[in-house]
Amino acid sequence: MIEHHIDIPTADGAMNTFVVHPDEGGPHPVILFYMDAPGKREELHDMARRLATVGYCVVLPNLYYRRTRDYWLKERTDEGFAEMFTHMHSLSAQTVRVDTQAMLDHVDGLAAADRTRIGAVGYCMSGPFVVWAAAAFPQLRCIASIYGANMVTDAADSPHRVVGQVQCPSYFACAEHDKWASPEQVATLQAALTQGRVPHRLEWYPGAHHGFAFPLRAGIYDKPSAERHWARLFTLFGQHLRAAG
Repeated sequence: MIEHHIDIPTADGAMNTFVVHPDEGGPHPVILFYMDAPGKREELHDMARRLATVGYCVVLPNLYYRRTRDYWLKERTDEGFAEMFTHMHSLSAQTVRVDTQAMLDHVDGLAAADRTRIGAVGYCMSGPFVVWAAAAFPQLRCIASIYGANMVTDAADSPHRVVGQVQCPSYFACAEHDKWASPEQVATLQAALTQGRVPHRLEWYPGAHHGFAFPLRAGIYDKPSAERHWARLFTLFGQHLRAAG
């Protein structure tokens, strides 16, 4: 495996980014990995590595680069969450478009990456981000939202209002216990996907809690659910990114 810690230039500054890919057999299909609210950290680097081990070039940026280069949530306290939400609320559909364009520009010149085969995955706060990205950049071949938060809001660019613009196959993993995605909100998202004729699979994870895929999330990580999510990602990306052309 080859790993890089690089700065990707964007319209808003230098976006520090972790890139990992196999050391042979390229160019590889690309997966844009959008972080969750607690920030870019080694736990996510390990998840990116797991994707890379099966033949992908994974690009994991620090989406908070406009405010900080090295933030990640170290203590799950009221003060810690307050700081995290301040960073999270600085992001929007517009910042996602800027950052996604920068990532696409970067992989366009990366020898290890096949720019014709690109997918994306987003966790938690980045569930909406992959929807916004796919709506804005139709070259994305597939996306996955894992326990996406705030998928249904009153905003004009709420993901459930935008998702009809998504053309690519899309996967949505929904935790049974998730204050950020109620059954009613998930039903609204499902209706929007169906009405928009978006090729999709929306799947409930019974008994699982928001955050179930993160190995270091004490009391939340659920290995059977996490492994199922990995199987779904490998299937999605395998079906839609492995074939060239």
